[in-house]
Amino acid sequence: MAQGYLYLDSLLFFGIAVRSTWAPRSTATGLGFLTLSEQGRAEYLVVYGGFQLGLAILFLLARDPAYFRLGLLISVGFYAPVLLYKIGANLLKWPVANSVWGTIVLEALLLVAALWLYCSFSGREQVG
Repeated sequence: MAQGYLYLDSLLFFGIAVRSTWAPRSTATGLGFLTLSEQGRAEYLVVYGGFQLGLAILFLLARDPAYFRLGLLISVGFYAPVLLYKIGANLLKWPVANSVWGTIVLEALLLVAALWLYCSFSGREQVG
């Protein structure tokens, strides 16, 4: 089950990286970036293309049973602060698009799943 979760995480981040790289203008606009300077466009590609691709690779590598717990812990460490900032920022900037709240729900589900899977491995020796 942890392996499936880590594959899903990898696939989601890979999808974000590819879409943001191939269609940066539409994805940036969809996130609320109405105008970006050339430097802003470059930074957008770095974060939404390169960083997301790095996360996809990290979670793909973590699907090895020897690294399940580490991969799940990294997932928790990623989603928890992102959710705190995303919820807080969007409550302050209310109203926001329904798609934002949909993303928050998805990320919250991924966080809960990672926590549940991580706790299910606590105290057990990994075979790998």
